[in-house]
Formats: sequence, C-alpha cells, structure tokens
Amino acid sequence: MTSTVKPPRKPTTGGILIGSDYDTARTRKMNADAEIAELELARIRGTLCLTDDVVAAWETVLQAAKAKFLSLPTKLAPVVANETDVSLVKDHLERGLREALTELSNYQPQIDPVRTGAVQSEEPTEAKPAPKKRGRPRKIDQVGK
Repeated sequence: MTSTVKPPRKPTTGGILIGSDYDTARTRKMNADAEIAELELARIRGTLCLTDDVVAAWETVLQAAKAKFLSLPTKLAPVVANETDVSLVKDHLERGLREALTELSNYQPQIDPVRTGAVQSEEPTEAKPAPKKRGRPRKIDQVGK
C-alpha cells in the first residue's frame, strides 16, 4: 500500500488563496490608490504642484529676465553716449543692472497650484463642421420639393 502525503493547503478567503497572485495584485492596487489619493490631497492643499506648472513658472521668470536685460542697452545708451569718464559709465551700467535685478527679485509669476489637469492650451478649439449627408435621400426630403 502506498500513501501519498498531500502538502498543507493555504488558508483561503472566499475561494481565493491568501498569498496568491490575485491577493498580491489586489494589495498593490489598493496601495497605489491610496498613494494617488494622498498626492491629490497634497495638490489640493498646495503642498504639491505639477511639474508642468513649475516649468511654466520658470519659463515666465526667464522670459522676464531676458526682456529686462535686453532692454538695458536701449535704456542706458543715451545716458552713457556722452560720458567720457570710464568710472561714470561704469556707475551708470551698475545702477541699471541693479535696478533690473531688483525688479526681477520682486517678480511673481502667476501659477495655479490647485489645477487639476496638465497645462491647458490657450488655443480655442475649433467647432467641427456638421457631417455631410450620405446615402440615398429620404422620401420625406423628396416630397417637399
């Protein structure tokens, strides 16, 4: 007589083995859902912002700095053109640069930390034209003519 020893069964819950692939996947899904909810809450509270918002804010800051610095020659050229003393020219240039940097240090880009979607395009969406009629005309359309 031969006897076979069966391996011990794992405890089950509703027909699904605990520790099975389904149980592991369900746990991972629940953890991911909880993490997503925490991120959404942090965004709503203003402690988290979208990467696109940060990039957009930096782009506006750098554009403002570029515009400010490119306007310096136009602003300072008439003042420095008639100066013959190098130290006066240097003082005018330093003063102009410091004014520009002071204005830029007070610059506040407009961002929305509670936005729920990615950066929205500013282009208006065009209305789609009505589809053309296809197929044979209906009898009602022909009778009225």
